[in-house]
Amino acid sequence: MKNKYYKTLRNTLLLGSVLLLASCDRYLDINENPNNIHIEEVSPDLLFLGATTQLYRTQANNLNIFGNLMMNGWAGNSYVYGSPYVREFNLNSVDNSFYNAIWDGLYRSMGNYKLIEEYPNANGAQDNYVATSKIMKAFYMQTIVDLYGDAPLSDAFKYQTNLTPKYDDDVAIYHTEIEDLEKAIALIDGVNANAIALTAGTDPVFSGVMADWRSFANTVKLRYLMRMSKLTGAEATYRNAKLAGLSSATFISADVKINPGYNSSTDTQQNPFYGTYIRTSAGSRVGQAVTVSEHQANALNGNPGAGLVLPGNPTNIYDKYTGLVDPRRSRLWTTVSGALKGVRQGALSGEPGAPQSGSNPVSRIGLGITGEPNTGSSAATVAAGSSKSGVIMSLSEIKFMLAEAALTFPTYFSNAQGNFESGITASFTYLGATGSAAYITSANTRAGLGWTGSNAQKLEAIMTQAWIANTSINPIQSFINYNKTGYPYTPLAVTTTKANKPYRLVYPVSEFVANSSNVPNVTSADVFVKNAFTPFWNQ
Repeated sequence: MKNKYYKTLRNTLLLGSVLLLASCDRYLDINENPNNIHIEEVSPDLLFLGATTQLYRTQANNLNIFGNLMMNGWAGNSYVYGSPYVREFNLNSVDNSFYNAIWDGLYRSMGNYKLIEEYPNANGAQDNYVATSKIMKAFYMQTIVDLYGDAPLSDAFKYQTNLTPKYDDDVAIYHTEIEDLEKAIALIDGVNANAIALTAGTDPVFSGVMADWRSFANTVKLRYLMRMSKLTGAEATYRNAKLAGLSSATFISADVKINPGYNSSTDTQQNPFYGTYIRTSAGSRVGQAVTVSEHQANALNGNPGAGLVLPGNPTNIYDKYTGLVDPRRSRLWTTVSGALKGVRQGALSGEPGAPQSGSNPVSRIGLGITGEPNTGSSAATVAAGSSKSGVIMSLSEIKFMLAEAALTFPTYFSNAQGNFESGITASFTYLGATGSAAYITSANTRAGLGWTGSNAQKLEAIMTQAWIANTSINPIQSFINYNKTGYPYTPLAVTTTKANKPYRLVYPVSEFVANSSNVPNVTSADVFVKNAFTPFWNQ
């Protein structure tokens, strides 16, 4: 299967110049070779595999590092690299060149899903591929809206027929994608006898199990609706009607993983996170600039000394962690002398938060994330890490979302505490950590960390536990939820003069070059205030 996958993916990616967002005309090759296959003729099985694999690459790398740095889970190893992640920490240049790979990477591959939807399908042979494409496009389109607001959709992915797509209102995009999720579920429920079955070789997520795709569609739909939890008026009415329809739905009950055949044969065949941040296929260490932040280290170490005070930040933010060492710490990160050692975001070597001491070892990304059986660069270790499945959406994230749904909308959902505790347990299980029951018992005596106190404190606990569980896995969701709820409190880097983190990103330079007549004129100043450009659910 692995050889088949990589041959297929290679052939699919050769068509990359025409699998991009229509507005990016600079990517299009108009000098067509008559001997080349037309993109419209590429079959949905090839398109789906290539698109889904490439989208996860953007999620595992660009979205992962951005989310980890914004949520103060990662820091830069300034003992080795003089001044790492300067832009992310000082936030003075969040402009149209800042993390362009998020927008460009997502849009380029989502176009494949639109091609699948438009592929000839008179007898419904492609229904399963159409359904799964709608689900995956909705999954990633939500991230676009949550980070940028208005975006091209109705006019997008039309290639040479429309190189300058209009921008749709972000509310309308949410509605469209929710409707597409419902259409996908209807296609799956229709059980068309002519529909071609997805297989393990063409579906790197659920290996063709359509019942799982249906449950995943419900889960993605719930995430859309929960992002709208603070809205009032007509949008609240719309949200509540959709939530009522999900009150008895089945949601996915396992980590949503992707593995098209990752292996250590070459760098391009590795799990993209492992190959970028851990080791190459030859065993060379990469990503050495990453270490745990002082903030997360202090939280997971149980606030040793109970006295860390950061400039400009409340002195009680670590109280809820005091005396409770999180057993997940040694699976999320490597330990130094039995505990986590990190760096204060923005601190240079020798400054407060990065004091000089001997060889200054710091904690690296741990075995629970890397998938390695042990540390080192042996062939077996590299093979295990390289072949590890990626996580599109973790079970812990799903359980914490269900807990938030039950806490916020008890009319439609129940078992808030049960889902909350299941989210913690799922995090322990994924990381290979032990002691979840005792940890939950202790955490539940601490407002803001466990299930006790007011509803606001329970919401803080949900977001805090999700922050821990999402670290190095899917932290962008914690960042987006942080912008929605303000939880958990995470300090800004010491080098920034900004009062808060960005509420959105600026559209990339590719849009200002190729679609200047339509792209909204969002400036760096607009990023740090709430205004008409802020994603609608956070205005």
